[in-house]
Amino acid sequence: MFDESKRMPQSSPAMKWLGILSALMISGLSAWAADTNVSATAETNLIGPDQIYAELTNSLAAETNSSQNVRQLSLQDCIQLTLQHNLELQIDRYNPQIARFALKGAYAPYDPTADFAGQHSQNRSGPVFLGTNIIGGTTSDADSFNTSVAGALPSGATYRLFGNTADTIQNDGFSIRRNAGAQAAGTITQPLLRNFWIDGTRLVIRVDKNRLKYSEVQFRQNVMSILTQLEQSYYDLVYSREFVTVQEMAAEQTDRQVVENKKKLEVGALAELDLANAEAQAAQNRAAIIAAKSSLGTQERKIKLYLTEEISQWADVNIVPVGNLVAIPQNFNRQESWRIALEKNPVYQLAKLDADRAGIQLKYDWNQLFPELDVFGTYGYNGSGQVFSGAFYDIQQLNRPAYTFGGQISMPLANIGARNSYHADKAAMQQLVLTVKKAERDILINVDNDIGTLQADYDSVQATHAWRLYEEQALDAEQKKLQNGKSTTYQVLLIQRDLTAARGNEIQALDTYNKQLAQFSFDEGTTLERLNIDLEVK
Repeated sequence: MFDESKRMPQSSPAMKWLGILSALMISGLSAWAADTNVSATAETNLIGPDQIYAELTNSLAAETNSSQNVRQLSLQDCIQLTLQHNLELQIDRYNPQIARFALKGAYAPYDPTADFAGQHSQNRSGPVFLGTNIIGGTTSDADSFNTSVAGALPSGATYRLFGNTADTIQNDGFSIRRNAGAQAAGTITQPLLRNFWIDGTRLVIRVDKNRLKYSEVQFRQNVMSILTQLEQSYYDLVYSREFVTVQEMAAEQTDRQVVENKKKLEVGALAELDLANAEAQAAQNRAAIIAAKSSLGTQERKIKLYLTEEISQWADVNIVPVGNLVAIPQNFNRQESWRIALEKNPVYQLAKLDADRAGIQLKYDWNQLFPELDVFGTYGYNGSGQVFSGAFYDIQQLNRPAYTFGGQISMPLANIGARNSYHADKAAMQQLVLTVKKAERDILINVDNDIGTLQADYDSVQATHAWRLYEEQALDAEQKKLQNGKSTTYQVLLIQRDLTAARGNEIQALDTYNKQLAQFSFDEGTTLERLNIDLEVK
């Protein structure tokens, strides 16, 4: 997914830093174990702490000064880019369109069908011998035309409007006889039991309406899910960048400590071991910066997956989030959150739509248990004459009506198929009702858990904040004691490590709190409203 060829040069400094850190550890252990009479020649074969510290500092400085394509992005910027360019959303956006076309296609049976046919026929018969008499042959020519329009109605009725006409000419050699006939009529059949309140066409239409709504809710759910993941990844990115700053602050403290220890060592006010401890901690802090920046790069690449469909265009972009992590206190009302969740949570809405679809199917199955009881009728007018115009004139006068009406009933004696389909779908309906109840239970417990977790996370933010303030005060006091000769470099380094841990834990708590807020909004179903997004599915 990424152009690894552009990242290979970074591996060499990383390996170099790790090698330096390893050498430092070996050097430290050797310093503790070596005898005081080790020759100067043997000592020159080891890498000294000064050289290690210098190489780490120079490597990090070179990396910091390297030119980068920096782009500052706020959370809203990332959301906008995700809505426009995220591949997953572009794929999911087609589902409601597909469902809408399927719904429109379900109305096809109500589309009337028009037919028109015309033909000419001729029939000749040979002479007939009756004793000594010969009856000549006849020739018959006929022209006929038929037209109709047929379709179905939402009540389950089927109709057909039709007209036909025929013109026949007979020639027996002595006379020519011509006769034309025409008919215009319409017929309709209306079910009264089976296929009356719902039939196969209306079943498909209602199910497709349900599936259209389902696809829209599902798309909304996917948008909420992706934006929640994006928001949480954005907070992780802010945390990763602030954690780099924390490690850099720790490195600055140990850098100053190294400088001060060198000055004291030069005037004989400090032991060499104290300087070695400070330099070792400085190297460790530099290695921590390397690890933190590596984690930051990984988090940046994770964010890029949401922002673009052309990852190569962002491969060399350094994303800088806008703002810092803060903890805004929330007032929670569990009952109100439950009410909102049952109204807006997509998981609950999808479960109810599945149950609704089963209800539509069950209604159709119930209707199929009844016999087919249909009424039908035909009404029209006939016409006749020597030519077409005469036959049409008769129809126009409406003086030769013709009609029929009646009814019919039919039903399988056992009706095994319909009865078992009904019982199976009834059981499926009861199963889906329980599924809706389960979804309700899970949503309510998730919201309740989110509220409890957020309250604990906010308390953790306050506790880690107080811890960090205490460690800053403790370090300041210990440094003053060191200046007055009442403490040691080792003790100062320990408190510096504690301060770094406190700072890291504070921003980690802020990150966790904000990510949990995003999850709470998702479980409550209010992600889009909280992010001020008006989602219109077309």
